[in-house]
Amino acid sequence: MGKEKSRGIAGEILSFLLYVVVVVGITFLIIHYVGQRTYVSGSSMENTLSDGDNLIVDKLTYRFSDPKRFDIIVFPYKYEENTYFIKRIIGLPGETGQIVDGIIYIDGEALQESYGREVMKNAGLAADPVTLGEDEYFVLGDNRNDSTDSRDPSVGKIPRDRIIGRAWVRIWPLSKIGILRHQ
Repeated sequence: MGKEKSRGIAGEILSFLLYVVVVVGITFLIIHYVGQRTYVSGSSMENTLSDGDNLIVDKLTYRFSDPKRFDIIVFPYKYEENTYFIKRIIGLPGETGQIVDGIIYIDGEALQESYGREVMKNAGLAADPVTLGEDEYFVLGDNRNDSTDSRDPSVGKIPRDRIIGRAWVRIWPLSKIGILRHQ
């Protein structure tokens, strides 16, 4: 009877360990391929996103479809490890964008959008026409006068393969919980 009891305990331990391995494996797959939690640090996306907001980033959608204009995306900052930027897509692959007197022009036509918090004071790199390659995107923060974005040489054009995913759901603060508006 002692051997049967020890086999039962060993079986329970093995079963529990297998359960833990499966849960950790599924969690890894979800975080790596489906979605991950991130938080907003700074005010570059005000009034849409605020400092301290917690978000779920959808990492799955762009595996099956291309990013769209006005999507809010997350991508790594190329000069600082473990630093990610959250910005809104304004220019799409193959387009030419320019900012003149605070107005965004895409292929020579004024862009109709309502996300900018205020009129841009500095066009940065986009003072001259910026032509995007076949896999490049031009991004801006919604708080246009307090955002380091594609107008700045440290960010520039964002290659598709650097986009981690799109900001999908705000989960904190609870008073603002919900799906983010993209278009």
